[in-house]
Amino acid sequence: MALPVKQQVTYWGIAAGVFFLLMWFLGQVLLPFVLGGAIAYVLDPLADRLERRGLSRIVASVVIFALAMLVFALVLLLVLPMLVGQVVTLVQTAPAFYETLRDALVERFPALIQEESTARQTIAEILEQARSQIGGILSSVLSSAGSAMNGLVVLVVAPVVAFYLLLDWDRMTASVDDLLPRDHAPVIRKLATDIDRTLASFVRGQGTVCLILGTFYAISLMLIGLQFGLIAGLVAGLLTFIPYVGALVGGVLSIGLALFQFWGDWIWIAAVAAVFMIGQAVEGNFLTPKLVGSSVGLHPVWLLFALAAFGTLFGFVGMLVAVPVAAMMGVLARYGVAQYQGSRLYRGLEARGEDGDI
Repeated sequence: MALPVKQQVTYWGIAAGVFFLLMWFLGQVLLPFVLGGAIAYVLDPLADRLERRGLSRIVASVVIFALAMLVFALVLLLVLPMLVGQVVTLVQTAPAFYETLRDALVERFPALIQEESTARQTIAEILEQARSQIGGILSSVLSSAGSAMNGLVVLVVAPVVAFYLLLDWDRMTASVDDLLPRDHAPVIRKLATDIDRTLASFVRGQGTVCLILGTFYAISLMLIGLQFGLIAGLVAGLLTFIPYVGALVGGVLSIGLALFQFWGDWIWIAAVAAVFMIGQAVEGNFLTPKLVGSSVGLHPVWLLFALAAFGTLFGFVGMLVAVPVAAMMGVLARYGVAQYQGSRLYRGLEARGEDGDI
């Protein structure tokens, strides 16, 4: 006989509370394990495909991680030094950007020269604030990322965790299935399948889109000769997982940098804008329909809220788990709405008539 609903809600509520408390107190400790789990989840379909081609699970896992380590080493050796160099240069040249922007505004809007002008005072305050904060923001981002990544601990532990999780992924999922409460197992399996489909479409599909577009933007901007093209391209690529935000932020950043660097040479400024127009056309007409699909079920506003809320509450680890938790909550919310719309609470007298209660 199943437990009463009230008791079940109590037990599941306690389990959820323990989960959030663990994230709260053990956030940095859990980071390499969360990263390892995410890597294993992304690579599991590839391992399954290799198994279907005749390889054993352990051989498939070794092949995948050998290739992954090779790619990681190449990125570390080729891209990272260039990226760090551009970030340092950007921090150093930020004051010059400030002076150039101020002079350009004064030259094109003579009214700003008047000391008592409200517009002059407002713009001066904004520019001064930007000047004082840009270096601090970039330094804070770098130091926070370094602290969150926990240096060599994450770089060593996360791949090891990912390898062992990938090796035992099918066995672990079978063990979890055996632990499901028997009365609710079919419903939980259905919900888990919907969550997995949403995550697979979003994380794997959108992650591939981000990687392709980030690489395209970075290489194209660097070929054009934009001084900080690598940074702008990577920022645009990373933010592409939120529809339109990546292109908007990356485009504004890149065009702004192009205006400082190529002022008067409008062909190159137009070329920078054309890069993002081409990227958006390819993403909207080919990449997203082919790799992500139209049934992801994660609204951009809901995704932004989840990232902001979990990032504020749990830091970097919270941002990592924000997408899967948002997907899970979205699936549960849709299931709850469907149950509500099929209930007498929603259907009222219509349901009573169909049940023969009148």
